[in-house]
Amino acid sequence: MEKEEVIEKVALLLKEIPTSMEIVKNDSKKDKRFHYLATHMVEKALKKDALIISKNQKGIAILFKTSSKDGNFWKEIPEQLGLLINVTGFKNAMNILKTQKFIKDQRPKDGEYLYCWFWGILADARGADTQTGKEMKDEFYRQAVENNIPLYAETRIRKNALVYQRFGFELFNEWKHPSGDTMYFLRYIPPAIKK
Repeated sequence: MEKEEVIEKVALLLKEIPTSMEIVKNDSKKDKRFHYLATHMVEKALKKDALIISKNQKGIAILFKTSSKDGNFWKEIPEQLGLLINVTGFKNAMNILKTQKFIKDQRPKDGEYLYCWFWGILADARGADTQTGKEMKDEFYRQAVENNIPLYAETRIRKNALVYQRFGFELFNEWKHPSGDTMYFLRYIPPAIKK
């Protein structure tokens, strides 16, 4: 699949996610803002070899291998400014930073882990009668087992949290998000490192 096609699909999927709908400034440039955000995400995923695309090309995920020490504030300033100007606007910035800090604090303080930054499946490939979700989950687990590290994710969509749990993730925290929604924090611990 061509990069631009992946970006278009990610932009479409972002429009269904409560968090991205909140952070993208709601004005006449909203579609362009979603496209900028999707471009940022896909390019970052490609740089870090974190992009996962299902065989039918209808499921896309970004799964980073990371640790609490990753991320250099000074290196990230240009991309953060780009997001501020082209996606969020200045008004949302402080609230987004506070929320992101709380979310990041739910992840491990030591050691490496996998983080599912994004996972979306196009509408016509969702549901119990499709294999897209299972195929992608199997790839997530394969990477967690191969690297012998835990896998973390969060969602504000209750139905998605239940799907994660049905796939074998454990719900380890719930948080009353500032929007009024509940955010669900989930993880998968490979059998070899379970205590």
